[in-house]
Amino acid sequence: MNLITILGPTAGGKTSFAANLAHKLNTEIISADSRQIYCGMDLGTGKDIADYTVDGQPVPYHLIDILPAGTKYNVFEYQREFFKAFEEISAKGKTPILCGGTGLYIESAIRNYQLIDVPANPSLRKSLEQYSLEELKNMLAAMRTLHNNTDTDTKKRAIRAIEIETFIKENPKVVPSYPKINSLIFGIKNPRAVERAKIRIRLQQRLDEGMIDEIKKLMESGISADDLIYYGLEYKYVTLYVTGQLKYEEMFDQLYIAICQFAKRQMTWFRRMERLGMYIYWIDGQLDMESKINFALELLRRNAD
Repeated sequence: MNLITILGPTAGGKTSFAANLAHKLNTEIISADSRQIYCGMDLGTGKDIADYTVDGQPVPYHLIDILPAGTKYNVFEYQREFFKAFEEISAKGKTPILCGGTGLYIESAIRNYQLIDVPANPSLRKSLEQYSLEELKNMLAAMRTLHNNTDTDTKKRAIRAIEIETFIKENPKVVPSYPKINSLIFGIKNPRAVERAKIRIRLQQRLDEGMIDEIKKLMESGISADDLIYYGLEYKYVTLYVTGQLKYEEMFDQLYIAICQFAKRQMTWFRRMERLGMYIYWIDGQLDMESKINFALELLRRNAD
């Protein structure tokens, strides 16, 4: 085992648990959150930076606040940055803790996806626009076996998939060589009613702490409303409120529902991971911190034997 992973749906208490475990093990945390990478996007992404101080001692963390808000980022770049942090922490003789709720990022790390950076091909895209979705599906099927419909549910996705396959065919496939990951995976979850209550309380707290002002400042800094809406959830609905498209009560209610739906999608992804053979040791989020830590330490001890 060379990695500890802590995952779970939003508002479940992952960060606090990870920080306390990292403090106990004298190690460092690598974030697996697709929005916490951005500077200035704090309350809206739930960074909970205060949780990274345990018993008055700071717990080192990585891949938080690494890019200006508004910058586009993808899983290829995340994987590269993850392994950079992983190797840096491992070189100190420590076992890194990966913590977050972005399933794609987590899988890109622990399953060591073979990813390559495929640039856009404007001329190819233009030539493919004339074809129907069904014709694009047939083109892609001729290039590789289609295991699911993810790459062909829209014309845009189908064109991108063909673009990737074309690049691979025309260029030597240079895949980064990363170390093999063997991770012990913990999940934090709560009963559905408790989860929903936690989401509502946390949302109200973040609004009270200034989430609306945070988003106004981002807009004042030059980030467009469309770019903020692109980030989804808090940034989408609060931006719609700030720009006068939603009333406060509408914003709160719609955002609360959207976050609950997001938490459900996260659990769907984690169950999929389990079906793919990744065993997750689930911990009741309502347990006190000492019980959670003792449970984790006992499993870590057994895996070390």
